[in-house]
Amino acid sequence: MGRVIAIVNQKGGVGKTTTAINLSSALGIFEKKTLLIDFDPQGNSSSGVGIERDNPNVYEALIGAISISDVIKSSPILETLDVIPSNMDLSGAEIELVKEYSREYKLKNIVDEVRDDYEYIIIDCPPSLGLLTVNALSASTDVVIPIQCEYYALEGVSQLLNTIRLIKKNLNKELNIMGILLTLYDKRLNLSQQVAKEVRRYFQKQVFDSIIHRGVKLSEAPSFGKSIFHYDIKSRGAKHYLALAKEVIER
Repeated sequence: MGRVIAIVNQKGGVGKTTTAINLSSALGIFEKKTLLIDFDPQGNSSSGVGIERDNPNVYEALIGAISISDVIKSSPILETLDVIPSNMDLSGAEIELVKEYSREYKLKNIVDEVRDDYEYIIIDCPPSLGLLTVNALSASTDVVIPIQCEYYALEGVSQLLNTIRLIKKNLNKELNIMGILLTLYDKRLNLSQQVAKEVRRYFQKQVFDSIIHRGVKLSEAPSFGKSIFHYDIKSRGAKHYLALAKEVIER
């Protein structure tokens, strides 16, 4: 069965969607059959790989209105990458699922239907620790936590780690932290270097060797509906995400 990796941090602007898009694309480049699930109502992972944020989408599969196989779309940028899109419809799921039986396993139930078809399933989570993120963690085998190399980088991480521990204890015993990913790194700034050093001191071997540097190309690529590899394969961002994908495969 494929590995299911949730990209999680309750803070916004830490590089979750950028990582989801480019990690899934890099795995596809390494000829690993990969599924990217956009589980954020903003739908940025969908548009970031050239998929329209329209119906059908993950919300309809989540509430059982449609089969997950009818939601999966082939990525226009890579043959080995499929996508389950999202849009603002998903924002209502937090409220609708509250009254549902086994509400924490709604995503897991549909992911398990296609898990044998993929080597990797990447879930882009919303910037919160609400029911959508709980669903993503309950459906996953692994967690990747992006942490930006900026002030207040570790703020809220202890709460996230506690949530992961609780889900592992009560909902998903196979859940593990695959790694901490340093993002938005700027080698010109002492602050970035200090944060990276502090994160490595605190998390030690859990931190990926790969560091994602801040870059204009990484910021521009999603607006063209492309991964960094299809926007500028020679860029530093492309090199770093290929290195991250290698680490993920090795781990």
